[in-house]
Amino acid sequence: MVVCRTDPCGIICIALTYSAVAYADYVVVRWILLPTLSESLWCALNAVLFNTIIFLMVMAHCRAVFSDPGVVPLPRNSLDFSDMHSGPKIKLPSAQKEDWTVCTRCETYRPPRAHHCRICQRCVRRMDHHCPWINNCVGEFNQKYFIQFLLYVGLASLYAVVLVAVSWLNQCDDCEMEIHVKQNRIIHSILLVIECVLFGLFVVAIMFDQFTAILTDETSVEQVQRKGPFRPRKPKMALLSEVCGRGPAFLWLFPCHNAPRNADSPSDYHV
Repeated sequence: MVVCRTDPCGIICIALTYSAVAYADYVVVRWILLPTLSESLWCALNAVLFNTIIFLMVMAHCRAVFSDPGVVPLPRNSLDFSDMHSGPKIKLPSAQKEDWTVCTRCETYRPPRAHHCRICQRCVRRMDHHCPWINNCVGEFNQKYFIQFLLYVGLASLYAVVLVAVSWLNQCDDCEMEIHVKQNRIIHSILLVIECVLFGLFVVAIMFDQFTAILTDETSVEQVQRKGPFRPRKPKMALLSEVCGRGPAFLWLFPCHNAPRNADSPSDYHV
């Protein structure tokens, strides 16, 4: 199911993301590779490798943006939960915390570990957080694509910084440049390095949080609500395969659909 949010903040963040990616690609090809490596095969090789990373990044981002994160379907018939709005909240013992619960905002039943997103106005299975950079929730079925997007942003940032450093350390002595060309190259190189450092550090921090949440089997929402520590421990590879799919590990790097981690899907739930 294709998901498209109309949140203004998310739309602006997506526009900023693709503007930054387009500018980085422009600077790497036009002001880094062509002026210094135009007469070498390294120019074409680095251009292909860098744009391959950009392509995978864009594909992963699109999958994270438009994929269903695990939205809990609304009931076909309206249910009466008026008594829950006015009555006292019932606290379940630890052994029953993984049972189905009732969302008083959606007014429907929701499966274990599903949480309500106030921006999407729906309950999402295993919701980690709502990310404006993908204008979508990070949930059970798109967390893999979100992590892939972070990974390729980090790789592209590191690759671009390395190319800038190599191009300035090994300048072409036979390449004659006019003064304004050199000045433009310096300005674009500085802006690119600043952009890569900021985005690189940002995605590394988020990726660390994501892997911590996966390996501890506790989403960001559950960390705040302290609802995760009581679960039995699972092997780390089993936790990773739950997010990235049951296929071969090398497929985890590609933004393609793998076998679902659970036998059930959102369409299996009927209220």
